[in-house]
Amino acid sequence: MAIGMSGCRSSGAANADAAAKPEVTIIVGGLEKVIYMPAKLAEGLGLFEQEGVKVNLLGEQSGASAENSLLTGASQAVVGFYDHTVDLQAKGQCITSVAQLANIPGEAEMVSTANADSITSAKDFEGKNLGITSLGSSTDFLTQALAGQAGVKKYTPAKVGAGQTFIASMNNGGIDAGMTTDPTIAQLVQSGQGKVLIDMRTEEGTRQALGGLYPAASVYMSCDYVQKNPKTVQKVVNAFVGALDFITTHTAAEIAAKMPSDYANAGAGLYEKSINDTKTMFNKDGKMDADGAKNVVKILDQYSTNVLGKGSTIDLSKTYTTEFVDKVPAK
Repeated sequence: MAIGMSGCRSSGAANADAAAKPEVTIIVGGLEKVIYMPAKLAEGLGLFEQEGVKVNLLGEQSGASAENSLLTGASQAVVGFYDHTVDLQAKGQCITSVAQLANIPGEAEMVSTANADSITSAKDFEGKNLGITSLGSSTDFLTQALAGQAGVKKYTPAKVGAGQTFIASMNNGGIDAGMTTDPTIAQLVQSGQGKVLIDMRTEEGTRQALGGLYPAASVYMSCDYVQKNPKTVQKVVNAFVGALDFITTHTAAEIAAKMPSDYANAGAGLYEKSINDTKTMFNKDGKMDADGAKNVVKILDQYSTNVLGKGSTIDLSKTYTTEFVDKVPAK
């Protein structure tokens, strides 16, 4: 379906700018994931309402599912990894990031405690079952990159989702290691069920694992929608940048207080720790790191099935824009 659609979805996009109060549906590749926290935080802070836009936040288990919703027109935006814009362009789609929430993944490759002695680096992935959220997801892309860089020829990607399904798969031996985010990371470490093998929640860890920055969490939309609805897009971006500013200027406890209480189902202290361990990954201004974007293309060109050998044909200027973050009013 995705391959068959025209490059910029010329079939037309809703004219949201004509509405007195535009309505935007945003699919989030895991509402409870700390890496996508700005979406629910913007809602909790009332920032969408302040901007005069009605935003419906809906959750999906992975970025691959979220992007399908965008491509079919069921949603107008996705909060997911930037690398999907590159992957989709390689398939003939035009999708652009309008606000870059983070320039690092915020992910970690976790290894079960039972396998911690035998899996000490990516070189040990050979022949192993490695957990990802789903095929075609960013955890899939990153796992391919880590394995490829380590010279691993064969491993089995296992779709295990996130949260409790990931934890269960690790505990029952369904996966030997896997990639996930907080608060799942914090739960595994605190319980002693898993250990951090490769940490991409910091700039240093990301550069070490991927040879540079890897812009990840973003707000992306179809190029067609952005071109037709710049006023609505600006409202959405203003709200997200407001949430990023709140993250930068407030404590983990203050941030957690604005999030749904059920996100702390493993305990308030653990949830605050997961926020504190991750909050430095977020950008303050929503701007893309240009060299980081180039590194994403470089990695996908080497290790992603869809982008392999097409890196030189990717037009980066169509995968992200700073037009809207540059116009966010100063606080």
